[in-house]
Amino acid sequence: MKRTLLVRWMYIAVAAHLVVGVLLPLCAGMPLTDGYRRSIEAFFFGGEASQAGRALHVWWLALFGPTVQAAAVWMAGLVVIGDQQKNAYAWLMLALGLIVWAPQDMLISARAHCWTNVWLDLAAVTLMLPPLLWLCKTDLANKNRKAT
Repeated sequence: MKRTLLVRWMYIAVAAHLVVGVLLPLCAGMPLTDGYRRSIEAFFFGGEASQAGRALHVWWLALFGPTVQAAAVWMAGLVVIGDQQKNAYAWLMLALGLIVWAPQDMLISARAHCWTNVWLDLAAVTLMLPPLLWLCKTDLANKNRKAT
């Protein structure tokens, strides 16, 4: 039962990444993202960004959307493999991906005083890493029990 809930949680995490990836290109230049963009622009431009600077920032933010979408697709593949095959390696690879990505992303974001990114990264790690490690440990233990 616990495994089923955690697997579903991982499917929800994948879906959230896919939705965010789809929305980023659509919302990058909208007033909804003004506060976020302005906080980053204040660091890099010392205040209000020029029109060209803002356009470049909107472009980068929009461009990040397909990257998040692709990551969601790869995550989905690993979650399906982990779920259907009870494959500890799939869960481990997802966990290692978080462990490699998060500290670097948080450090880069903190250096630019982009605290929103740091908090989002921390939330992602907190919500995803413990279930992934539990699933990895459980599926590995079950595999070892069956082998003996």
